[in-house]
Amino acid sequence: MISKAGKALNGHLDHRSPLVFDTRELGRRPGAMKRLTRTAEAPKDLGIDGVIGVPENAPLALDLRLESVMEGVLVTGTARATAEGECVRCLEPLTLEVEADFQEMFSYPDADDRNRSRTADPVDDAEDDEDRFFLEDDSFDLEPVLRDAVVLALPLQPVCKETCAGLCSECGIRLDENPDHHHDVADIRWAALQGLAETVQDGEKDNMGGAEPGVDEKQEK
Repeated sequence: MISKAGKALNGHLDHRSPLVFDTRELGRRPGAMKRLTRTAEAPKDLGIDGVIGVPENAPLALDLRLESVMEGVLVTGTARATAEGECVRCLEPLTLEVEADFQEMFSYPDADDRNRSRTADPVDDAEDDEDRFFLEDDSFDLEPVLRDAVVLALPLQPVCKETCAGLCSECGIRLDENPDHHHDVADIRWAALQGLAETVQDGEKDNMGGAEPGVDEKQEK
């Protein structure tokens, strides 16, 4: 697993990506702020695999606020998009408007060096890096933060509507379209008795059919 810090510090940002943002206008003046509005294409696999998600290249509206602080740039924002999936009750396709809020700190790389000099335990430093994002050339990639936010905003069991009745467990017909649909089901207790009665009747027929010839004649004499 590649840590967030390692990914940012190794210089892998694609500055052509609409999800990469430049913070140079802020400078390093604590308190400086900038607001951004951008519509980008959704990246691949943005959502819950096999359940619901935002289709790749679908419009993704972003409203961001960038704030310069001592450690780096604090990013607060909201993402809006249309997700597509399948109702877990009736299995019909559905669409859902999703709105995901997020906030993340993107630290200056040299701020990390200063923090390490104050920390006695290198193990704590490594664990802390796993949960941190860093700026690269005064830019940051919003995609990993966006993925976490969208997944949390999506339902794990999406339904086309709260009152969806689902499918008939016997034949699979959609119950919302056939509200009077039902199957006649015999009481299992009576079914058992009926089966016993049929067994007895079959036994009596077998006995009658297997009687020896002339028995009835002898009894009459």
